[in-house]
Amino acid sequence: MQKQTELDSIPALINKTFPIPGRFRSALPSDIAELSRLLTNNRGERSLSYLSRPNYLSAYLHYFLPWNLYRLCILLPLLNINLSSDNVIADFGCGPLTFTTALWISRPDLRSLPLEFNCIDRSFPVLEAGKKIFTALSGETPWKINLIKKDVNIQKGGGDRRGKAALVCTINMFNEIYEHLSHNNTEGLRKTAVNAALFMHNEAAEDASILTVEPGVPQSGKFISLLRKAFFELGRYPLSPCTHNMPCPFNIPQKKKWCHFAFEAANAPKELKRLSAAARLPKERLVFSFLLTGAASQKKQPVFAAKTDDYSQPEQPVRVISDAFPLYNNQYGRYGCSARGLVLLAGEKSRVDKIASGSLFTSVFTAKEQRDSKSGALIMEV
Repeated sequence: MQKQTELDSIPALINKTFPIPGRFRSALPSDIAELSRLLTNNRGERSLSYLSRPNYLSAYLHYFLPWNLYRLCILLPLLNINLSSDNVIADFGCGPLTFTTALWISRPDLRSLPLEFNCIDRSFPVLEAGKKIFTALSGETPWKINLIKKDVNIQKGGGDRRGKAALVCTINMFNEIYEHLSHNNTEGLRKTAVNAALFMHNEAAEDASILTVEPGVPQSGKFISLLRKAFFELGRYPLSPCTHNMPCPFNIPQKKKWCHFAFEAANAPKELKRLSAAARLPKERLVFSFLLTGAASQKKQPVFAAKTDDYSQPEQPVRVISDAFPLYNNQYGRYGCSARGLVLLAGEKSRVDKIASGSLFTSVFTAKEQRDSKSGALIMEV
């Protein structure tokens, strides 16, 4: 309840911290729509310093920041992120301190800890704006916020490891790199993932966790799958959403499926939904892809263990990783991921609709399991 109350207060807090003069307020919806266009369909027209323009910065703070906070505040409580006193958190491409603010809202158990946040972004006005909003929200806090104006170059991720961060995070950063690649350029996407994994690995302490969150679109899902494999080769294994260290069933170029999670936006602040409608960008759900990896292992495993048809341990967890979709015979389904590969959760619409995105099932696999003829997934009745 406290988290929801604080999220509901964010639009008013931003309005108070960064008020828009009346004569400019009427232009806010159109500025939001234009910035959305530059962030999606017309990325080529976007300059590196686009958020240094006052109207775009205002649109980002009043619209995109609250939605990103709302999305992260759904995800972060579900993750096993353990931090201790005096830990350093490195947040690359942090924008207006989105991750730091979301962590404060969603993890009140961490508020009393002395933590140090290195917030890195290419735009100093964005960093300053984010710190002003965070300070207005948090008041006096033992959290130390360091603003670092710096371009993040993942091409320089090689060399000796020197990072000391207990948590390295990148939120919506890498899509600005791979967005210029053709969706057929799998090798280019793979190299980007390898460079990204090495960069974050080198910034993290041996026992650190690394969190990457990207938009829930197909290209991002492919990137996350390739990033997982790149981390595996560095000795960092997935903690979430993966339930296993087997090959990612979505890392198959010819399959038009991707790992993503969708949540309803019904509880979003009313003022934020009103602004979305005014900008003609209504949001009914929030979608993202993510990967959390753990400590670097001194004893690396093979890149992937060979699959087996051994059913001696038939009970295995299945992570739900897709929206619901219609099947045949009036049934509905959702895809899931397990150590045995792709799973199709199938059943009546009323039952499938009740399955939460990202939730875990314990499935009993047997030698008689049937596979879906279209996707090749193991069928699990729900």
